[in-house]
Amino acid sequence: MANRFAIISDLHSNTEAVGAVLAHIDERKIKTIYCLGDVVGYGPEPEAVCDVVRKRCAFTIRGNHDDALFNDAKRFNALARDAIKYTRERLRPGFLRGRECNDRWDWLRNLPLYQRKGSFLFVHGSPTDPVNEYVYQEDVFFNADGKLKPIFEATEQATFCGHTHLPVIIGSDLKTWTPKDDASEFKLQPGVKYIVNVGSVGQPRDRDSRSCYVEVDGDVVRYHRVPYDIESVQRKILAIPALHELLARRLAEGI
Repeated sequence: MANRFAIISDLHSNTEAVGAVLAHIDERKIKTIYCLGDVVGYGPEPEAVCDVVRKRCAFTIRGNHDDALFNDAKRFNALARDAIKYTRERLRPGFLRGRECNDRWDWLRNLPLYQRKGSFLFVHGSPTDPVNEYVYQEDVFFNADGKLKPIFEATEQATFCGHTHLPVIIGSDLKTWTPKDDASEFKLQPGVKYIVNVGSVGQPRDRDSRSCYVEVDGDVVRYHRVPYDIESVQRKILAIPALHELLARRLAEGI
């Protein structure tokens, strides 16, 4: 496994955010990128985001929005269901749509549920429910035995996940840590297992509108916040009747 790599998650068809983050990764001369899923959903440009992820990422995990293209979306709220319907129509292959479209669809359909690299586990949700389980900081107080204990049992050193769009590190000692600014660093300690939520590139929800991703350098986890052209992607969303205007508004508010 590469000793230094970047992890991105929850891109949600947001080309502007993905481009800004990849440029930041390149500036930092990080060669290896892993993606924890939700490549699509919510945003306006699923094709472009799929294509750049396929090109740039060493592996990509299946997220719940990726999964919903092929399976039931009943868990989703109305806005998310409408976005999945829009995305499915954009990506669905057909006889006249060309090989590129078919290859993109097959790639999404065959995304794995998880990957292991050395002592690290990479998953979208959690080891106990790779696609759909949300792991929150509050679980330390309200569900440590019921939810967190099985996750730590499945973790050798660290489980990296996304899904909630909320960056946080939770230790098996039930201590939590959240990044406070750009390039916040956390050092993994021996004897402690960790759940590391890497935040969201395409739709942050921690009231910071900047994209969020993680750089791992040995035993150091470094969070980066990257500004991008939010107004541009908002205009694209608002021009698509199938996408609710709230999906545009929330980007500027980081919610």
